[in-house]
Amino acid sequence: MVFSSLVFLCIFLPAVLILHSVIPNKMVRNSLLLVASLLFYAFGEPVYFLLMLASGLVNYIFALLLEKHRSKWILALAVVVNIGALGVFKYTGFLLTNLNAAFGLSLPIPEIRLPIGISFFTFQALSYVIDVYRQNVAVQKNYGKLLLYISFFPQLIAGPIVRYVDVAREIDERTVSVEKIAFGLRRFIVGLGKKVLIANAMGATADYIFNHGASNLNVVAAWIGAIAYLMQIYYDFCGYSDMAIGLGKMFGFTFKENFNYPYIAGSIQEFWRRWHISLSTWFRDYVYIPLGGNRKGKVRTVLNRTAVFFLTGLWHGANWTFIVWGMFHGLLLLFEEFIPVIRKLPKLIGRIYTLLAVTVGFVVFRADTIGEAGIYISRMFTGWDFSARTMSFALQALTPYFFVMLFAAVLCSGPIAMLTKRVSGLEGKEVLSRRESILQTVSFVLACGLLMWCIVRLAGGSYNPFIYFRF
Repeated sequence: MVFSSLVFLCIFLPAVLILHSVIPNKMVRNSLLLVASLLFYAFGEPVYFLLMLASGLVNYIFALLLEKHRSKWILALAVVVNIGALGVFKYTGFLLTNLNAAFGLSLPIPEIRLPIGISFFTFQALSYVIDVYRQNVAVQKNYGKLLLYISFFPQLIAGPIVRYVDVAREIDERTVSVEKIAFGLRRFIVGLGKKVLIANAMGATADYIFNHGASNLNVVAAWIGAIAYLMQIYYDFCGYSDMAIGLGKMFGFTFKENFNYPYIAGSIQEFWRRWHISLSTWFRDYVYIPLGGNRKGKVRTVLNRTAVFFLTGLWHGANWTFIVWGMFHGLLLLFEEFIPVIRKLPKLIGRIYTLLAVTVGFVVFRADTIGEAGIYISRMFTGWDFSARTMSFALQALTPYFFVMLFAAVLCSGPIAMLTKRVSGLEGKEVLSRRESILQTVSFVLACGLLMWCIVRLAGGSYNPFIYFRF
């Protein structure tokens, strides 16, 4: 993974960006990006390269059929084929394992390797087909352009989930400028810093604590691990989303934001308006609203939200921990909906309640089994063992570098939001004041320093996991 990251940063990305910038022909530019995207995926996932091509072709054909016939049966078949393919690769082992356990069977469990990014590119392709059926977007009759949308390398393997309607015009008509490349590069570097510096540091500590078993846990170690993972999963995925948005900008595409400082949310409802926005809006538009949303009474609203959060959990992985995590959030949303006092908590209390709930939920998300999650959470609130053994285990996780990165993680999760937005908001202004110009110059100089630091960290270490590659 580290070698691949350095190859991407030092060879692949500069080569593709330079070629894309100097080629004037739009069709050739699209061809370059398509070839680069296919090579990118084939390098990381050669076994399932043809699967992604097939997904693009099948959905291309479904969309053409829906343009001519607009049949619910064709749409239903498209949904079944897409979800069926996702189910075969992602959930076959999970389903058979649970059938064996429930009915005492001995069905063989096939070893099916999960294609990288299958959940993301399947949802993208499916949203395109549904939008064509709804006549929200014109059908794309050029298979290459549709395949570029599905396979575009900046967001192919870990999102955000991009709607075709949001990039359709830019596939055919987009501009590339030095300003866009500069702003995109800075956004990419910020995301890289979040991932390589903060998420990796938090992840090393979280792995150390979660992987050493409950026998070593007391309340101190349990909370260190929980907080470390809370920060790891945010900066891992938010960092990747920043990189994708920045890369898209460098090539003339504008992707919507995927995170909006979720850890300052004052309720679980607000948290989901700020966390993994592309996924939550996908389920809202393509599952919750079609099921009736909140328009058919309270009982139906409960059932619809339960279904959405069951699917949200299941989307993340074939494990009961993900399902319970999703249902836990769905249950909290229902409490907030039907118990008014929760919605009227003072802002500070609301933020504490939300952050505590999210932290506990992510312990379930991180654990290998529900039983392990239960033990871990119990140690967070009842692990009052302060023996030399348990305290030594806890303190070994508290390295100076961990403290520095934890401070940066807390600081960047909200308090400097206005400064970040102010700097980013200068993009596109034709004339900058002297103060704004200085601010921009400083930000780019700092970004260059951050890039060098990230490259040094990548070159000098072997720990560089991407959590959402698994989904």
